Amino acid sequence: MDQRVMTFGAQLRRFLRENAAAFLWLGLALLVLQDIFGTHGVLAMRRSQREAAEIRKEIQKLNDENRRLQDRVKDLKSDPQAIEQIAREEMGLARPGELIFKLPPKNSDVAPDSDSTDKKNRTSEQPAASQPAQP
Repeated sequence: MDQRVMTFGAQLRRFLRENAAAFLWLGLALLVLQDIFGTHGVLAMRRSQREAAEIRKEIQKLNDENRRLQDRVKDLKSDPQAIEQIAREEMGLARPGELIFKLPPKNSDVAPDSDSTDKKNRTSEQPAASQPAQP
């Protein structure tokens, strides 16, 4: 009768002894899964490395643009040819005695808008009586 009636502690020890290998394998499997898929696992680390590489590329691109703009500012402050180029192209200035001819763009896609010319004609053809008299 003593052999049949076991205490809870004895039953627990026997259960753990019989299933120890299964518990160890299960624990090892859980640790491997955590290492791969966890918040600080291999996949998360690779994603972070990819994002860091993209950010480094963006920083390099911005540094190059910043360097180019700094060179442009330096040229505009000290190079008379750069200043003249801006004055001619953007401001439409010319040297004394020069004439500037501005040609329409070569794009054949831009057709003159017949509605806008009609509106101009209508506004210029309005009779003087329709406008309020000034005192």
